[in-house]
Amino acid sequence: MQIQDLPYPDPGVPDARSGPRFLLWLGRNQLGGQVKALLWGLLHFASVSTLPFCVGFAVQAVVERSGARLGLAGGLIVLCGAAIALGDSMLHRAAVTNWITAAARVQQLLARRTALLGSALTRRVAAGEVVAVSTGDVEKIGWFVEALSRFTAAAVTIVLVCAALVVYQPALGVVVAVGMPVLALSVLPLLPRATRRADFQREKAGHATELASDTVAGLRVLRGIGGEELFLDRYRRASQEVRHAAVRSARMWSLISAVQVLLPGLLLIAVVWHGVNLARQGRITVGEMVTVYSAVMILSYPLRLFTEIAMAYSFSQPSARRAARVLSLERATDGEGTREAVVPAGDLYDPATGLLAPEGRLTAVVCGDPDTGGELAERLGGHPADSSELPSVLVGGVPLDELPLASARSAVLVQDKDPVLLSGTLRELLDVPASGDVSPQEALSAAQCGDVLDALAQGALDADDPMDARITERGRSLSGGQRQRLALARSLVTAPGVLVLDEPTSAVDSHTEARIADGLRALRQGRTTVVLTSSPLLLDRADRVVLVHEGEVAAVGVHRELLHTDARYRAVVTRETDDEAAAHELARLKELEALEELDELDELEKLEEIEETA
Repeated sequence: MQIQDLPYPDPGVPDARSGPRFLLWLGRNQLGGQVKALLWGLLHFASVSTLPFCVGFAVQAVVERSGARLGLAGGLIVLCGAAIALGDSMLHRAAVTNWITAAARVQQLLARRTALLGSALTRRVAAGEVVAVSTGDVEKIGWFVEALSRFTAAAVTIVLVCAALVVYQPALGVVVAVGMPVLALSVLPLLPRATRRADFQREKAGHATELASDTVAGLRVLRGIGGEELFLDRYRRASQEVRHAAVRSARMWSLISAVQVLLPGLLLIAVVWHGVNLARQGRITVGEMVTVYSAVMILSYPLRLFTEIAMAYSFSQPSARRAARVLSLERATDGEGTREAVVPAGDLYDPATGLLAPEGRLTAVVCGDPDTGGELAERLGGHPADSSELPSVLVGGVPLDELPLASARSAVLVQDKDPVLLSGTLRELLDVPASGDVSPQEALSAAQCGDVLDALAQGALDADDPMDARITERGRSLSGGQRQRLALARSLVTAPGVLVLDEPTSAVDSHTEARIADGLRALRQGRTTVVLTSSPLLLDRADRVVLVHEGEVAAVGVHRELLHTDARYRAVVTRETDDEAAAHELARLKELEALEELDELDELEKLEEIEETA
């Protein structure tokens, strides 16, 4: 896989049982790139490690006054230099390719898992953690994948050079062969503490990221209640905690780096001291001593990769663990389904509550508890709570959880009460999978987005058409009502067989809400629409109104009828107090008594007429 071939046609099914297993799975899927980087790494490190032998050969040639051997040594040095340059360039290219392709694979997996889970993801994992996994953690995982091949090449090179030194000059080679493993393993006792400090730092950083994300998301509300300073102080404290944790972690890693510098220096001193003694005794030549000395110096270069791989693993293992946690999340229903990929049509029925939304009609649902309404909307869309063991919602008698995920989402579209607008132009926002039955202009008109188009046109100096005006991330430049109407227009453009809207007009004024209700009813004529709301304006336009109380259907009718016959419905819709409800009920009873008295008078008059006639 090359960078230009990204994204992957299929990123695969990850082994998300644990962080190490996930890293191993990534390594197996990057096997071709790892082998390529390993071979180039071997060429690079082997060429670097060959230089000491060439230098020693050249020194010995000078000592022996051999011009031919000196010329040969010079040619070998030039050849090694060319191999070093080629190997280093191609190793860097292959390693960076492994890094980017591994990170891209993880990001694709996370994106697919996010799309599969939908709103269930944020109920089980904090939004800040998802952001941290998809940004910083992905980079750290890619770093480990990239460093693995370079470390392997360095380790193989060190083993080969130590073996060559033992054969070339046993007296000094044995010292190097014994000292190198000690240097490589010397940092192992320090790694657990360094890893714990790095984990603590990432934990604090994740908390700060989550706090910043929540603060930015609620900035408009915070300004309205004057809470910016409170949250700013919280973020300052969280930021300082991250800084202190980073400093403690850096101290440990600097200690590890110092050990990696100190111990090779001590080994070099030992080699020189022992080599000088051997040279004075005539047991080795000057060229051999220079060769071993140069080899020890050169080996400190690949030896650094032992520290890097330790750091890469220490940082990537918790990142991989968090990524595996997100990737291991499953929906409560089977995403593949047990039925054919068909889009069912018919009535929408929820066996858990008894809610029935007849096909082709506008059904309004009233729930006393907003949380219950949100959960019901998710159930109607085939996204039940993970702990739910309730039967699946049926569309035309077909259970949604038996359909493939794509078919279920094509059958029922749910717009929650806090829809997200992605950054881009308005044309791109409305460029969604659709049947083609509803044009963007019709959807915008039904959602009463005329003033939104005017605002976008005024704010976009470089766009003649409001459809080409850019919308900022999450639509932060728009008001809550404008964002809500654009989200409604986006949902209407898709023209699904069943559309479920959760409080679609909670942020608009009553005049606009009335026009939206008329536009929604007209545009969705002949299609099944369910609106969860307590707005009298929407309820009055509905063909059928259902009251859900304590998880079950408590009343069914039309808005005006339920207002007079059901006290629970009236309490939710009119927000009346207990005293008002009691007074209303008393008035209704008096009205009934009056009607009964009238009926009795009518009967008496009829009897008198009959008697007079007789």
